[in-house]
Amino acid sequence: MKIKLTNVYVDDQDKALRFYTEVLGFVKKADFSNGPFRWLTVASAEEPEGTELQLARNDNPAGKAYQQALFQQNQPAANFYSSDLQADYERMKARGAEFTMPPTDVTASKIAILNDTCGNLIQITQLTRG
Repeated sequence: MKIKLTNVYVDDQDKALRFYTEVLGFVKKADFSNGPFRWLTVASAEEPEGTELQLARNDNPAGKAYQQALFQQNQPAANFYSSDLQADYERMKARGAEFTMPPTDVTASKIAILNDTCGNLIQITQLTRG
């Protein structure tokens, strides 16, 4: 068994697609509509056939409440891994990413947190443990 899909709620799917592809460097995997519903996913450019991230519209009241509660509590909605956090931080910052926490050493890792401009905080982690 493996994880194939997970999601984050976003307040604007077009803006989210631009952010996740142009700033984070992911690639678009699926983008199709059925009436008002839009199925939109991205994946890591390093593993394009790997786990997909659905950029789900937060028009569901429960999803919207969940997204807003996480953001208000400064809790990341998703966590992505980097093998070189400092280089990824510099690359994303140059592309306009707004970091709420620059690369910071914590127990067994280094983390940075950024605002995805669509209602979420995203944590980037580089493991430093053996």
